[in-house]
Amino acid sequence: MATVTVIGDEVRTVEANVSGDQLLLAPELLPAALGWKLEPQGLCRDDTCVPVRDSAALFVGDQLDVAAVAAALGRPAVVDAGAGMVALALPAEARRQALDGLVAPSFELADLDGAVHRLAEWHGVKKLLVTFASW
Repeated sequence: MATVTVIGDEVRTVEANVSGDQLLLAPELLPAALGWKLEPQGLCRDDTCVPVRDSAALFVGDQLDVAAVAAALGRPAVVDAGAGMVALALPAEARRQALDGLVAPSFELADLDGAVHRLAEWHGVKKLLVTFASW
């Protein structure tokens, strides 16, 4: 078991198993990791359920594959099992609205000195965001 950080609608930390490039969760930890619960009718949160045609495809053995669950929710995910991190994209409709409206979603990032900056700080100013990843 390893401590895993899940970045989605909010940042959450859970215990998961790392298997190669997969992060695997006990089904009872899914609500703590993603805010969703696997029910017979699909993946559910509050009054919303997303049907899952083949729930067995979400499992590796008796554990849930976090990337497979994210895909079933229509949220692309990037998994860095070695670093114990998963990042989920916004739902498809939110991504479509942002693209159509040419408005970036609100976010905050730390600079090289650790100071946190929010996108809103530069409202009305053109911005260039440069990112990179080592993988």
